[in-house]
Amino acid sequence: MDFTLFKALNGFAVHRDGLEDVLRFFAMDAQFFFAALLGVLFFSTGKWRSLNGRHGVVAAGFSALLGLGIGHVIADVWSRARPYEAHPGATHLFIAPSHDPSFPSDHATAAFAIAVSIWLRNRKAGWLALAMATVLALSRVMVGVHYPSDVIAGALLGTGAALILWLPPIRRPLHALAEWAGSAYERILDRLLRRSPATS
Repeated sequence: MDFTLFKALNGFAVHRDGLEDVLRFFAMDAQFFFAALLGVLFFSTGKWRSLNGRHGVVAAGFSALLGLGIGHVIADVWSRARPYEAHPGATHLFIAPSHDPSFPSDHATAAFAIAVSIWLRNRKAGWLALAMATVLALSRVMVGVHYPSDVIAGALLGTGAALILWLPPIRRPLHALAEWAGSAYERILDRLLRRSPATS
């Protein structure tokens, strides 16, 4: 079932030349989108400032680290071969091969850890991040580097990590850290803005 679905998705991409560049971007470079989103949520000030967004940024970082850490332990226990290694004649590879185990997907783990962490605290930004995480996970299958179960496991792992850090005893100190970091950033920014006219 897993390989059948993989072949269907990977084969669909083979016959859609216009999708190739889009899939490559999402499969390889979607982290730039997440970095930009986290930067906007944390560094925005004035009417765009969101305390919940800053809470989400800090939680997202720790959730991703937790999810990836657990994922690496799982990969050490079960070193699953990539689709193009296990089925070289039936896989179309659109990006450079990776030497890491296939299960679970690191990309999906980090993406969903970040997206769910944000969604729990800021719905608008969270829905956008979840949509991006879903497209990323699907793209990793379509370009030939993961089975569907790899990205599903990564999504569940990342979601679980985000939910663990949503527990009140963990959530409260994380939010306090986010507020402290946000206040420190705003103080530094305020000083820089006050000095800039004098030096110009």
